[in-house]
Amino acid sequence: MKQIRTLTFTVLIMPIIFVACNTGAPKVAGTDTSAAASNITLPYTANYNTTWSYDVSDSDLLLVLNSYKYWETGDLNSLRSTMGDSMNVNGSNGWKFSGLSDSLMTRWQTFRDSLSSVSISMDAWEKNHSVKDGANFITVWYKEIDTYKTGKVDSANFADINQVKDGKMTWFSQYKQALK
Repeated sequence: MKQIRTLTFTVLIMPIIFVACNTGAPKVAGTDTSAAASNITLPYTANYNTTWSYDVSDSDLLLVLNSYKYWETGDLNSLRSTMGDSMNVNGSNGWKFSGLSDSLMTRWQTFRDSLSSVSISMDAWEKNHSVKDGANFITVWYKEIDTYKTGKVDSANFADINQVKDGKMTWFSQYKQALK
C-alpha cells in the first residue's frame, strides 16, 4: 500500500513541482539563446528586427479583426474609425499610399462601391510586438471572395500585416494569392 501511495505521489505531484520550478520570464519569439542556436550562422541578417514578443493586447486584435468585418459588410465609416489620422498602405498589386486616412477612404469607397458582396473567411492571425521599436503588428491570413456588381467573382487567399499604434491602425501591407 505504501508503494502505491509513493507511486501516486510521484505520478501526480512531481509534474506540478516540475512545471512550477520551470516557470520564468515569458518566451520572446526569435530569441533562442541555447548553445545549439548560438553555433548556427545564418546566411542573412534581418534588416528590420529579429526580436519579437507576443505581448499585444486583445483589444488591438479586436480592432484589426473589426476592420475586416467592416470591409466585408461595407461599413466604411466604421472601418475609418479603426485607423489613425494617416495611413501607409502597400497593396498586393504594387499600389502604395501614404497620407491622410480620409483620402484613403475615398479611394477604398470607390472600389467597395463596385462590389455587390464580400465574403471573408479568417484562417489565422498572430500578434507580434517589436521589442526594438515598441510597435505592434497583427498578421492575418484569410480567404476573400468578392462579387462585383457586373457579376464577376474574384477570390484569393491573403496575408496582411497590420501595424497598430496607440489603438489605431497606421500601416497595412497585403500579399495576395489568386485562386481563379
